[in-house]
Amino acid sequence: MRIQSAIKEKITAQLAPASLEIIDDSDSHVGHAGAHPEGESHFKVIVVSDQFDGKNRVERQRMVYDAIKEEMSSHIHALELKTFTPKEAEDR
Repeated sequence: MRIQSAIKEKITAQLAPASLEIIDDSDSHVGHAGAHPEGESHFKVIVVSDQFDGKNRVERQRMVYDAIKEEMSSHIHALELKTFTPKEAEDR
């Protein structure tokens, strides 16, 4: 849970999300390239933040990547991102 905790801490600090869901999907990728034996290499992250207002999908993803750049460069092999403003999340 070390990487997942770091993801939560850093995204929370940088993006002040209204909602943040982090799913460790590493068990689904055991034996695949990039999978670490100890896990925590594949994640799905759903972030709802006011800071995404007026930003396109790529800009939003860059904001998340910037928050967790250390983990992306050292341990995370795959990251599925869903980014929403509070209004978009409400409309879903």
